Amino acid sequence: MILKKLFLINYKNFDSRDFQLDDKINCFVGANGIGKTNVLDAIYHLAFGKSYFNPVSSQNIKHGEEFFVINGEFEKGEREEKVVCSLKKGTKKVMKRNGKIYDRLADHIGLLPMVMISPADRDLIIEGSETRRKFMDGVISQSDKAYLQNLLKYNKVLAQRNSLLKYFAANRTFDSTTLAVYNDQLNDYGTEIFKKRKLFLERFVPIFQEQHEIITGGKEQVSLVYESKLLHSGLIQLLEDNLEKDKALQYTSVGIHKDDLSFEIHGHPIKKFGSQGQQKSFLIALKFAQFQFIKEQSNSTPILLLDDIFDKLDEYRVAHIINLVNNDNFGQIFISDTHADRTETIVKQIHQSYKMFPIGAA
Repeated sequence: MILKKLFLINYKNFDSRDFQLDDKINCFVGANGIGKTNVLDAIYHLAFGKSYFNPVSSQNIKHGEEFFVINGEFEKGEREEKVVCSLKKGTKKVMKRNGKIYDRLADHIGLLPMVMISPADRDLIIEGSETRRKFMDGVISQSDKAYLQNLLKYNKVLAQRNSLLKYFAANRTFDSTTLAVYNDQLNDYGTEIFKKRKLFLERFVPIFQEQHEIITGGKEQVSLVYESKLLHSGLIQLLEDNLEKDKALQYTSVGIHKDDLSFEIHGHPIKKFGSQGQQKSFLIALKFAQFQFIKEQSNSTPILLLDDIFDKLDEYRVAHIINLVNNDNFGQIFISDTHADRTETIVKQIHQSYKMFPIGAA
């Protein structure tokens, strides 16, 4: 899959800008804070209908303007795909594919396989379990629409159950029959999600470990450990066992929405026992594994977005990244960097066609 053209209007700091893109490597270079990362984020926006960095859609509109438009022309197989994402203040975001508006954004997910690698990925290590669940759900959802639908349904029922628990507390009442309906629905959707997460990690962890070995030369033992109470008990039983706790808390304290991934190095949490360099290698391996997994599942080569990853990486790790992308396994790559000379030196080692786009202050 190739992005041939990109056109931005009022997106973040851009008034209006269009890019005629290279089929292999595109580099956006310039000082910090002038918008090079915003170009990569616009491309990500076309694939997922949201920003990688700012989930509040209206905040992606250029300051002082009323709307933004992102327009991309892709080549996927023998087909041309024109995708437009637009938002006007006070209205719902609109996603169009070849001129037709999507009824549901979820129907678009997976059409444009894509992987972003960014310094912001450190949140996967330092933030709470929700960040790691979103990573896992995002990878699975790109190639499994049924999984995404189950996830959306589960979250809807979860919100309804939580509202019911609050109602019980506020009105000093309790209705086991109504609660049981929600429990059954959570069990149906949650059990399917749990099974697919478990299967995903069985396939994904070996790919991740292989990528990590390439990047580090096999010096470290790393793993991803799935943490879920459903590994030890069915969801219905968990909900029944925790009923009194849920009534007191007024929300659902157990379920797949509490699952986590433990990032480990030599059997210990990398958050506590990994150096900064080890954490960076871990995250880059994780994202390259995401790339390989999505490529295998979707039978399409994802677009790779590399945001400022050469900054603060030593030459050894940069060399391994170059080796990873310097083959036909990868398709189109987008790079943002603060140093044009450094970027061009690195890109020349990949032996592919490329374009450099200086991004100046808007």
